[in-house]
Amino acid sequence: MTVARRPGVFVRSVSVEEGRRLQRIGRTSKDPVRLRRAIVVLMSAQGQPVRNITSLLQVSQDYVRDVIHAFNGRGFDALDPKWSGGRPRTIDDQTRERVCLIARTSPADWKIAAFSTWSLAKLAEHLVQRRVVPAISRETLRRILHEGRVSWQTTTTWKSSNDPHFIAKMHRVLELYDAPPADGRVVCVDEFGPLGLQPRKGKAWRRVRSPRRLRATYNRYDGVMHMLAALDLATGKIYYRIRKRKRWREFLDLLKALRSRWSGEKLYVVLDNFSPHKHPNVRAWAAANEIELVFLPTYGSWLNWIESEFAALRYFALNGTDHRSHDEQNAAINAYIRWYNARAAPKTAFAPDSPIRTWTQYPAKAA
Repeated sequence: MTVARRPGVFVRSVSVEEGRRLQRIGRTSKDPVRLRRAIVVLMSAQGQPVRNITSLLQVSQDYVRDVIHAFNGRGFDALDPKWSGGRPRTIDDQTRERVCLIARTSPADWKIAAFSTWSLAKLAEHLVQRRVVPAISRETLRRILHEGRVSWQTTTTWKSSNDPHFIAKMHRVLELYDAPPADGRVVCVDEFGPLGLQPRKGKAWRRVRSPRRLRATYNRYDGVMHMLAALDLATGKIYYRIRKRKRWREFLDLLKALRSRWSGEKLYVVLDNFSPHKHPNVRAWAAANEIELVFLPTYGSWLNWIESEFAALRYFALNGTDHRSHDEQNAAINAYIRWYNARAAPKTAFAPDSPIRTWTQYPAKAA
């Protein structure tokens, strides 16, 4: 008696685009199930019989036939695994919402004086004691909080401004940013520092568990320096000087340098309420030399466009360094500023999607 051989099974005709997609899945897929199924389909499309595919992938012939039939019927959807989902949930949705709600409270809200914040272990113990759940592991609790979009975050501070003209001053600054006056140039000015000589933490690419180490002890023998800087919005370039002090005299010298650089234009200088900026001698000289001092609202230094450039300067030029002299540190700053100015572009679109654009009154508390 002769046993009939099962008929050969091949995938349907695959287009060039589908072939490229299968190859892409074979190169980049991180899901082993999807990867294996794509290889099965691709090999079948290349004319490989079932027995050759099973020999290469070490799977059964029934598996190969099922994958090919599924792809012929459902296309690329057949490559995605259909997980069963595991055991059914033992904690219902209402309880999960309550767990997330309790996690957002403080232990003090529950008359617990021993600690001020929850850890996963302490929160799990509290949930059991309150009979929210009969038992819960830290991993289950972590998953519930993650699915409920409750994350571990650092507390931030909110400094309220007592400036009665906050909104008007903010709109004045934003107006200068959005539509610089045709008769002049907008320049943002501020001080950066103090620039002390000390090891500064930073980040760098290193081998796993081998961080770069800096000394933890140091002396302040050489004092500190201060950087006075100006950001020209028309070009995006930074102009600066480093001095031992940052009195009104040093600030006035900076204004005089800016005035001589753009002698034929009126200057609109955006700056904060640091007392040397408001010195009578500074105000008088500025008024006599076509310089309008545009003061930011109180506690509104984040409106000064140069602040973001200072953050980049600190990150790229100072973090992770341990300069032993001011000359060495100043040279590093100078090198960064030269690199930055060589690539500078006009500054446009200051915080276009920020909520501040819709403020009609100063918010009374943090959002």
